[in-house]
Amino acid sequence: MNIRIDLAHLAVKAAGSGPGSAMGEVLDTAKAEDWVAFDLAVRRLWTRPATDWLRAGNPAPNEPSLAIALCHTDGRIRQAALTSLSLESVALLPLVAVRCADWVAPVREAARVMLRRALPEAAPEVLVAVAAVILRVAQRRHGDFARQLLEEVLQDGEIADALLSSKDRAARRLGHRIAVERGRLTCEDLARIAARDTDIVVQDLCADAALARTRDGREHGDIVALLLGARQARVRAAGVTALNRTGDTERATAYLGDRSGLVRACARWVLRQHGVEPLPYYRSLCASAEVSPGAAAGLGECGSKADAASLRPLLAHPLGAVRARAVWALRMLDATDPEQLMPLLDDVSAAVVREASIALTPVAARLPEEWLRRRLAVDQPRYVRVAALRLLAAHGTAAQLRCFLTLLDDSDPGLRARACTALHGWGPTDATAVYAALPPIERAHLDTLLDRAQASLGGELLHKLRWYLGAPR
Repeated sequence: MNIRIDLAHLAVKAAGSGPGSAMGEVLDTAKAEDWVAFDLAVRRLWTRPATDWLRAGNPAPNEPSLAIALCHTDGRIRQAALTSLSLESVALLPLVAVRCADWVAPVREAARVMLRRALPEAAPEVLVAVAAVILRVAQRRHGDFARQLLEEVLQDGEIADALLSSKDRAARRLGHRIAVERGRLTCEDLARIAARDTDIVVQDLCADAALARTRDGREHGDIVALLLGARQARVRAAGVTALNRTGDTERATAYLGDRSGLVRACARWVLRQHGVEPLPYYRSLCASAEVSPGAAAGLGECGSKADAASLRPLLAHPLGAVRARAVWALRMLDATDPEQLMPLLDDVSAAVVREASIALTPVAARLPEEWLRRRLAVDQPRYVRVAALRLLAAHGTAAQLRCFLTLLDDSDPGLRARACTALHGWGPTDATAVYAALPPIERAHLDTLLDRAQASLGGELLHKLRWYLGAPR
């Protein structure tokens, strides 16, 4: 977890302010991770002696100072802070929830008594914040109590509905699970949530529940239409799969060229369940002027090497996405031709260059090293340079080493880092033989690169590289 240590410093500053200071001035009270980070940060940084809280006559503290006491390393201070809380101290209930999993039994018991009294009466916005914290600490050794108490409170469906709009992922999942189990959402509501929510767990939960509660007919069709219109691939896939119930193969055919492989696979499954082979559709789609990237990918997913003839013309398609998917499909069919793919390393589309470099990697050693090194030059687009690095890294032993050593002083920090990492793991078994077989000029050039790498690599790594090569040290 990325602990925001500065929260403790802010709390210390707020604790010294006037009686009206509130935790909202210290952290984002709606974020469970801020409360947990605050607890950890105070315990790491707060060093004020325990007597400040234990001595008699301690003045009424403000919220931040109470929060600090609730997180103090001394269990007596944490227990004293819990005793001083009232049911009106709802702003600090998230920290009370944290203390319910405290490692000190008296502190834990005091916090549980307080939470059991306060949670059922909490306002919806407070309940949402506390629920997020409870779910965050539920995996701790003593975290079960707060989780069970929360689920008891959420037996009231209206209270549970407050979690549906929570920004916390775990709280929102729990709210939707309860809403589905108790039938508090209509089929249309479930389908809309599945289509709009960004959390895949909520998407799957609501899509499955919406389809399970529909019947064949108009209601089923309306729900499927909502799912098919979703931006999320998993939801569209659920909608396409549901077409199997009504045998609507015509509608499923429209999703054979979907941008998502999952949706395409579901569409093919629906068609095959009703005796329709999808391959002819893909062939016709790839032969049409309005071919989509998904159609090219789909042909690669279910075609054969014979279909490579339909894909190769797409390497010159005006749309970069179609060209990229065509390269991918040829790779899936094991029908790549290096001579056709090499020009694509200069493509204006980064996606095409990436796919071409991946497809050429198995035959990288057959590509001219100098031709690749020209694409490694600093005046080339970065995606071209990355592709050249990928291919040179899969090239012969000498070409690999020359490439990595050349990039050690490159202006691109990402390429420098990749080269340095590669050199730390470099050590092919044929290095000595390759080095000995190099022409004198090439061997001298490699020695020069090694000498220049002294400052970047350090003596130990450089000595190891020379040892692998059998070069003078």
